[in-house]
Amino acid sequence: MTALPSSKEDGHCAALVRLIWIPTLAAFALFCLDVLLPNPGRAEDAACYVGSGQCAACHDYETRAWVGSDHQRAWTEATSENMRADFDGTRFEGAGMSVIFNEDTDGYHALVTEADGTTTRRDVHSIIGVEPLQQYLFETEAGRLQSFDVVWDTQGKRWFHLYPDAILPPDDGMHWTGPYKNWNARCAECHATGFEKGYDAQSSNYLSRQAEMGVGCEACHGPGSTHVGWMEGRSKDEAALNPGYGLSMRTGAGSEPWIQQCAGCHSRREAYGDGNPLPGTPYHDAYRLSPLNPGLYYPDGQIRGEVYVYGSFLQSKMYREGVGCLDCHDPHTTKLIAQGNALCTQCHSPAGNADFPTLPLKIYDAPEHHHHTSGSPGAECTSCHMTEAVYMGNDWRADHSFRVPRPDISAETGAPDACTACHTAETAAWAAKTIAAWYPDPVHRGPHYGEIFAATQADPMLPAERLIAIAHDMEAADIVRATALSLLLPLRDRGTAAATADLLTDGNPMVRAFAAALQGADANDAVVETLEPLLADTSRTVRFASLRGLFGFPVDNLSPEARPDHDAVLADWRKSQSNKADFPETKMVLAGQALAVRDYEAALLAFRDAVALDPGRLDAWNMIIRLTAALKDEAALRSTILEALAVNPHSDELQAFALQIGIKGEDQ
Repeated sequence: MTALPSSKEDGHCAALVRLIWIPTLAAFALFCLDVLLPNPGRAEDAACYVGSGQCAACHDYETRAWVGSDHQRAWTEATSENMRADFDGTRFEGAGMSVIFNEDTDGYHALVTEADGTTTRRDVHSIIGVEPLQQYLFETEAGRLQSFDVVWDTQGKRWFHLYPDAILPPDDGMHWTGPYKNWNARCAECHATGFEKGYDAQSSNYLSRQAEMGVGCEACHGPGSTHVGWMEGRSKDEAALNPGYGLSMRTGAGSEPWIQQCAGCHSRREAYGDGNPLPGTPYHDAYRLSPLNPGLYYPDGQIRGEVYVYGSFLQSKMYREGVGCLDCHDPHTTKLIAQGNALCTQCHSPAGNADFPTLPLKIYDAPEHHHHTSGSPGAECTSCHMTEAVYMGNDWRADHSFRVPRPDISAETGAPDACTACHTAETAAWAAKTIAAWYPDPVHRGPHYGEIFAATQADPMLPAERLIAIAHDMEAADIVRATALSLLLPLRDRGTAAATADLLTDGNPMVRAFAAALQGADANDAVVETLEPLLADTSRTVRFASLRGLFGFPVDNLSPEARPDHDAVLADWRKSQSNKADFPETKMVLAGQALAVRDYEAALLAFRDAVALDPGRLDAWNMIIRLTAALKDEAALRSTILEALAVNPHSDELQAFALQIGIKGEDQ
């Protein structure tokens, strides 16, 4: 996993392509990445990642803040300086496995006995994170790194399993050695700088590389060689006239670009690329953001799964009024810029904040607002407006939607409420009554989209009118409007398509993309005419949504003007899918696309690829069996069902298939 130079080396970059040691920091791997930076005067130059050590000479304050931060320690080498866990013969028993941890002169090791009884010695390759837990990577094959499910609690000083109720054999896709726990594919790009996955689909091998382990300066600001080269020989006064020269993300870029830059890692999303996009790439050109899906969010938008902040923050009034990540967080230390209620009262106070002139100038940090004893946990702003949930066993994360507590709708949404999170002996109805007594004005207790989302999730075939109204409500957050459109997909028909067609020109890419998904209700030329302009949309997410809507239509149906756009988007989409060739989910997408164009043999091969990566995907086996029944003979069908049952012996669905063609228990 050591960073390697690219094949092209020239100019200033060639001198930097080598492994060097920065005595005051750490070892930084430096390599040239052929990236064209949008910089004045030097846009034609290829920029190289030079390592955070190169930045330290001029940016001493920022470097000192960054060293030791969660960003710097997001991924580190397995050294005694970085290791927090006890490897002195300690043991873990649980989740159907047994582990003995030890250390010797060769490093750190784990003797792992799996649920199927196999025992293997694993060597710790590297370390993930530092607080409140530390996770460890094992190199199970050359270049393939897997994140181990037994982790170290840095506060409780103990080993624990991230999924204690999941007893999995090694051939299960969700086992720590499986595709869903692969570091190269699933995690590394947000724990490294200048990461390239480098997966070879033919050999199933990884040739990953990174400019730097951990989140370094260039992970946010972009490759630095052009910047470093320009700064050389200039005085500080000269450099101060253009401090961001040569960088793809500049300090003064404004709030929204920096929010999108942070969101690349702090969001639940599908990535389009093979690793880190160039810092400064618009979010919806690099990722497809998840809407407020069940499992990730409660119907009212509160966090449920691990969503990494961005989807929550987009729901907030703070985001709508221009507040950005850096108004509360120091990006170098990764800590808050103030502690406790002082963080909130820098704006929410009688003095206010000139940067946000719409704020009411009033007292918030007082009992007349929070109705709790000053200094108590209930008096903390976050207790009511940023409720927390625990992920990865012991890591508490705050909801960044900054919502007004709504216990009055908990019964409809099934969502938790801030009040009974502390007052555990009380009910949501009690909390709602108490809040109504404190705040008689019901301005914040009107109808809520969460009630409609909850009803629709319970019965997707409910009438569409209320969801269509939310999608058109310009006072609602864009992610809420997009979610309303996503909930309309099961109802997709001509009426729904017509009622949402105006949103194809909405200002938000997420809204445009889901509106496009609703248009393909019928296979007619009107759909082609509606969607083909979006093939030239400014956002990749929208272009891909348009392309998916056109799957199944002959290319000849497109206008001559749109065909070049279609071909370019199709090539780009195929490239994005090839970047995820190690994902079982990608194989399912490719199979679906093949079905849409009635290429059933290609669909069968893609479904086969999916179960090769994850034998437990029953949805793929279901389609393999159905396609085999349609395309092959009975002997092939019988063999396929037996093959599926061999790896999924307890599946009722597969057993039903077996009974249909006369396969009995003794035959299995």
